[in-house]
Amino acid sequence: MDSDSLSIGANFPKNVIICVGDGMGFEAVKAASYYASGEIGTLSFEQFPYQAEIATYAANTPMTDSAAAATAMATGHKVNNGVISMEIPGNGTPLKTLLEISQDLNKRTGLVSTTYITHATPAAFGAHNAHRNNLGEIAHDYLHSTRPNVILGGGGNGLTEERAEVAGYTVVSNREELLNLKTDTETHVSGQFGETNLPYMFDGRDNLPHLTEMASVALDILLQQEEGFFLLLEGGRIDHAGHSNDIDRQLLETIEFSNAIQTVYDRVSDNDDTIILVTADHETGGLIVHENTGQGNVPDISWSTGGHTVSNVPLYGWGRNAEHVEGVMNNTDLIKIVLGNGNFTGLQLKLL
Repeated sequence: MDSDSLSIGANFPKNVIICVGDGMGFEAVKAASYYASGEIGTLSFEQFPYQAEIATYAANTPMTDSAAAATAMATGHKVNNGVISMEIPGNGTPLKTLLEISQDLNKRTGLVSTTYITHATPAAFGAHNAHRNNLGEIAHDYLHSTRPNVILGGGGNGLTEERAEVAGYTVVSNREELLNLKTDTETHVSGQFGETNLPYMFDGRDNLPHLTEMASVALDILLQQEEGFFLLLEGGRIDHAGHSNDIDRQLLETIEFSNAIQTVYDRVSDNDDTIILVTADHETGGLIVHENTGQGNVPDISWSTGGHTVSNVPLYGWGRNAEHVEGVMNNTDLIKIVLGNGNFTGLQLKLL
């Protein structure tokens, strides 16, 4: 371990949990809170003591995609849209991610999402590629390079059960198998649920797990390591509902994301050497909430686009180093917050 890694270790919390509500802007949070309780400020992460807002622009455009935004969060570097944790623009050098820094410190690591697991946001933490759609190569990085202890999300899209099994992972493909894992002895688990993104909560899951259940099992495995863990938890289908301007589905996805974060918080909140950061990669849909119509009722809303927007997104923080969550920040600041290192000195972010 080089001197830069040692300086990282000095500030690094024992447990690091990054929660990304893909496409979840301020108004999506407001709408879900109104629907869940009839008032704002009641989702789990809204109770966190530190709150800020985040600018999301990519290196080559004001309107980011998930790949560039997640790379900024994972590595502290701005890259072009479509790039997965590589120095582009630049010489294409792989950029070290929070997941890899955690592994350098002998922590267990996990990627959990309601999208297919090779999707851009988890990929930016666990892979390196010039193009987010090179899904087979991203899966290869997971299985043979970064090797997270836990990989849970939608199946297919480059990551087959056979590939995971050959790489030494225990594979589960439905809710029952996930919940019956012997989590005290499993060290590498790949949950590949269905053939693509997990179904919306609104449509029912059949025998596929909820995000809350995946988060709970992931923690069962990750907490076995004395040195701690890193977990990326993504509510990925908030974004898809935003693209479709589908408020009914977006509400339930956002509430399930909040429920999963509550589960995580309940499990780790007795350890003050833990940080939980909750944010979004970007806003989707240009959602505006016009009127609260009460608990259990869809609020009066409007959409302005079927795409992403350049709006800032919320950031919520709890735990060690979370006091650095304040004001208007940049998505490249997330890694600085984790380190408690406001000026980013001595941090080596390129893989040599």
